Amino acid sequence: MQDEITKYRFILIQAFQLPASSPYRHHALEGPKEKSLQNFDQIGHLLADVEWDLHPGALTTYGDWQVENQEEFCHAAAGRLGVVREACASGKYNAIVLLGGGEPGFQASREITRSYGIPVTSCAFSQMHVAAMLGNKFSIIDLAENHSSYYAGLVVQHRFAERCASIRNLQMPHPRPGYPEVHLAKQKEKVLAGGTSEMLEAAVTEAIAAIEEDGAEVIMFGCSALFWLQPFLQMRLNEIGWEVPVLEGYRCAIELAKAMVNLGLTASGLTYPADRPKKWRRRKLV
Repeated sequence: MQDEITKYRFILIQAFQLPASSPYRHHALEGPKEKSLQNFDQIGHLLADVEWDLHPGALTTYGDWQVENQEEFCHAAAGRLGVVREACASGKYNAIVLLGGGEPGFQASREITRSYGIPVTSCAFSQMHVAAMLGNKFSIIDLAENHSSYYAGLVVQHRFAERCASIRNLQMPHPRPGYPEVHLAKQKEKVLAGGTSEMLEAAVTEAIAAIEEDGAEVIMFGCSALFWLQPFLQMRLNEIGWEVPVLEGYRCAIELAKAMVNLGLTASGLTYPADRPKKWRRRKLV
């Protein structure tokens, strides 16, 4: 008897891949995919019913450090598009999940995947849509000034400017040449060891300010380097008495991909038209 085909067949694509020689890596180079997937300990249960592959992403072309500014996001986007098209052409997957908080290449990926009838999700897009279902306004906790400036553009691009209460910035950027900032991976290690960390305390402070001062009813994260904070920030807010959902990009993107597969939907052909659409509009309203 032929094995039953798994309902969900996903490929998860990292935003980029740093060279093996980079001192700024925080993903495993070798070993099982579970080891290479950031925060698998927190999100693995969502993949229990998914047949999934993990692509490490295209090698960075701007340098050997983490992406943070507009220029670097453009490089990462260009590198990822070929990976997306190859995944679609393989016929192995019925959905694609783009990892990384800044979702480089997402818009162009939607155009590519629509032509194959495959949905694609990403972290900012998915969090904003889920947040809009849970409350009237959401606030974003983000990593650093340059990253949050880029992320503000995503809020506008996804048409959530009126639903976004604020972007709260921790100003704890990724380390890069000339700027040896606090090592972000160490922040999670401190908390898992039973302590606290500067990043967690800063996130708690900014989340409370977003609720009390900005009117946020849902909290989400910008950079994926912050996603590990979700259960800890949620617990701290619950302890204080704030009944406010805290979202995280990977969870939302995976679950949205499942929903789109279940519904048999992908992006609209009017939003992402083919090169020669059967029908076209004389006028578009923005």
